[in-house]
Amino acid sequence: MEELQIYLEPTPTIDFDTAVIREKAFELTKNQEATTNKAQSLFYFVRDQIKYSMYVPLHLLEHYKASTVLHRGEGYCVQKAVLMTTLARAIGIPTRLGFADIINHLLPKELIDIQGTNLFPYHGFVELYLNNRWTKVTPIFDLDMCEKNGIIPVDFDGTNDATFHPVDQDGKPHIEYLRYHGSFQDLPLDEILNAVKQILGQEAYELWMEISLQCEQSYNAPS
Repeated sequence: MEELQIYLEPTPTIDFDTAVIREKAFELTKNQEATTNKAQSLFYFVRDQIKYSMYVPLHLLEHYKASTVLHRGEGYCVQKAVLMTTLARAIGIPTRLGFADIINHLLPKELIDIQGTNLFPYHGFVELYLNNRWTKVTPIFDLDMCEKNGIIPVDFDGTNDATFHPVDQDGKPHIEYLRYHGSFQDLPLDEILNAVKQILGQEAYELWMEISLQCEQSYNAPS
């Protein structure tokens, strides 16, 4: 168990030492005894109640804090993975972050126009230590988004890996996993942003940062 201890500790982004995270984790799991059932409850909360969006601030470490993502109620894959990792650690499940390069064959044209490719470096997912082994889960695309876009939702049975489906509801190619980058105790943001810059190129990277700054200004604007 000693080697698992680092996956039970808070970090600057995995901030389950904040009251709002501890309270939410308890609220979601208080009526359950089995750890696998608790993990399922956290999965479906993050999948469906935290809406998937690429149009969120993402250039600073503070944009990835679990408490920030919870308050915002939306985020992209890495932010949602950080939140689930944090909630799981809050209830004593050893949890770590995983990253992989993926191709999204159904990426909307507007996003391809922005980044020039349908390749996503460092897609974020979650690894839970359940039943004496690590299990990959992907609480990323919310059910509403899946239904509107013909995507097969990722479901988690508490035991088996729950990753993106390779095809959509019509059998068309959807997500293709290219390369895994390993598992992390904390968020390697600099590594992620450097990979994004390398894959997208300087011009597209700067455009993403400009969009991120605009999103940040929008969130911070007086209501």
